Parts: sequence; C-alpha cells; structure tokens
Amino acid sequence: MSDDLEAAIIENAQGPAKASGDAGSMEQHKLSELIAADRHLSAKKATQSKRRGLRFNKLVPPGAA
Repeated sequence: MSDDLEAAIIENAQGPAKASGDAGSMEQHKLSELIAADRHLSAKKATQSKRRGLRFNKLVPPGAA
C-alpha cells in the first residue's frame, strides 16, 4: 500500500497542477510543493533503512595500536 501511495505522489508531482481544455492553459506545480514532495519521499525512504541515518565508528588515533 505504501508503494501505491509513493507512486501516486510521484505521478501527481509530475502532472500539471491545473489544466484547461480546448488548447487552453496549463499550470505546473509550484517549486516549493515539488521540494516538499521530494523531502517527504526521502524521509520515508530514510526511515525504512536499517541504520536509520546513524553510523557509529570507533576512532583510533595514529600510532595507538
């Protein structure tokens, strides 16, 4: 179901915001709306990862063995 929602968000972002008939006008989505949709999809993808955005490393200074 979440894949369907993600596909719907992508499809709606690619399509026009407004359209008229008989060779009329067409209006694109605002850039801020497209950025918000991209952030939303990126956040969903990040929460599904195993590490959840955190990585722990052990730092060893040179010469210390």
